[in-house]
Amino acid sequence: MTNILLVGAGGFIGSVLRYLVGGWVQQSAHRLDFPFGTLTVNVVGCFLIGLLAQLGEKYGAFSDESRAFLVIGFLGGFTTFSSFGNDTVNLALQNLTTNAVLNVGANLTLGLFAVWLGRAVGHLIWR
Repeated sequence: MTNILLVGAGGFIGSVLRYLVGGWVQQSAHRLDFPFGTLTVNVVGCFLIGLLAQLGEKYGAFSDESRAFLVIGFLGGFTTFSSFGNDTVNLALQNLTTNAVLNVGANLTLGLFAVWLGRAVGHLIWR
């Protein structure tokens, strides 16, 4: 039961932060034809999950409870794969096919790179 509450609390915080960060980035971009807010939270979330995975798997830095809160709850609420999918389909439906393809490529490329970078930073931190 404790883990369920931790996941819920982490998810609440991550979701609220996603809303705030994604909205701020999108407004700051001054462009509505590309989902910069969603891309940003996905890349940041990928970096953070890479960092936490490295610290947790390699160095045992997290208890089951902290992993439930941070990885499953917080990052599960913060990252936005469903929003990414919806943004991409909306771009395609608006005949912004180039932007739809760029969105897929940017999320995959930057997301995977951010996970790798997070793991690399985690390795350097725990030397």
